[in-house]
Amino acid sequence: MPREEAKCENTRLRVPMRRCRDGSIRSSDDGSVMESERRDRIIEPIVNANPPGKERSISAKPFVIPKRLVWNAWRLVRANRGSAGVDEISLDLFERDLKNNLYQLWNRMSSGSYFPPPVREVMIPKKSGGERPLGIPTVSDRVAQATVRLMLEPQVEPHFHEDSYGYRPGKSAHQAIAVTRKRCWWHDWVLEFDIRGLFDNIDHQLLMKAVRHHTTNRWVLLYTERWLSAPVQQQDGTLRSRIKGTPQGGVISPLLANLFLHYAFDSWMMREFPKLPFCRYADDGLIHCRTLKQAQYVHARLAQRLNECGLEIHPGKTKIAYCKDLHRRQEHEHIQFDFLGYTFRPRRSFDRYGRLFTNFSPAIARSAAKALRQEVRSWRLQLKSDKSLDDLARMCNATISGWFN
Repeated sequence: MPREEAKCENTRLRVPMRRCRDGSIRSSDDGSVMESERRDRIIEPIVNANPPGKERSISAKPFVIPKRLVWNAWRLVRANRGSAGVDEISLDLFERDLKNNLYQLWNRMSSGSYFPPPVREVMIPKKSGGERPLGIPTVSDRVAQATVRLMLEPQVEPHFHEDSYGYRPGKSAHQAIAVTRKRCWWHDWVLEFDIRGLFDNIDHQLLMKAVRHHTTNRWVLLYTERWLSAPVQQQDGTLRSRIKGTPQGGVISPLLANLFLHYAFDSWMMREFPKLPFCRYADDGLIHCRTLKQAQYVHARLAQRLNECGLEIHPGKTKIAYCKDLHRRQEHEHIQFDFLGYTFRPRRSFDRYGRLFTNFSPAIARSAAKALRQEVRSWRLQLKSDKSLDDLARMCNATISGWFN
């Protein structure tokens, strides 16, 4: 192609020029301005580059779900272990092709095409007798639920009541026991209540109303609704549709149950009985009252409130107890109650001066102590005479230390 030269008037530099097919004359250096690199290399424009730890802001997916969120959800599921679901894929089998499995899950969730598989139902024995159903989702579904929980929990957690201790970060059963122990010193009566089949009887419409109150995230709302309506595969292989409740055993179920009871019980107590302290751990709770008449009134109102929310108070596990001690010497049918594996009842104690007196305090419950004894018997230590003391210590110390702690 013929070339022409142009002279710069100020600098007198000779810049090579070339004539294009359209007849226009351009400088040879224009290519370095219009193109970011040579033709054999492609450089992504700077506007699409992401800061460290950030996802692309422009996506063709209808839902923007960070991949890092899915990865953190997998780490939580891996740490909690658990068995396989209806697809019979265990954690180890899922991890063999972890990259593709997580990408497939993220891709489906981001596109809105993820539908939860059925939940495998397993009947497990209860300490009080009988059995209760436990729902086991698949590994991929547990990761999906953990992803939604990581997004939803920071939005609802600040609104929960400080005396709600079940399944919450930074809260434990020991904190609930410590608070209850002090409140029994100042309140003579305790209403102990239990909600029958909480996870099986949660109303879906009321629950989704509470979820929409705290978030407008479309994919959180979408998948929460799909999990609530996912079928249950019974032990004989048949599928059962679910019109209420959330499977006990799901990753997101404890958070949804806490959110439901926050409005069904916690907020109602603060509104109707603001001067009565209470303590709740999931579906078990205590309400401290001044008089027996007040406790009976609260009992009737609580049963009515739970009935309005589609729940039922357990008649066999709900009672009014009298906190009898040195200064409270009335007689009542119940002078003790069980809460979170501890029995609160009058006990002999020593004050700071070494004097003996009657105190209302907690200690390990008989049912919990029986479970510990059965666990120790299951080790069959009498048949391990070939083991040294150090070997037995390595086998048992982890469990025993947990009990002491």
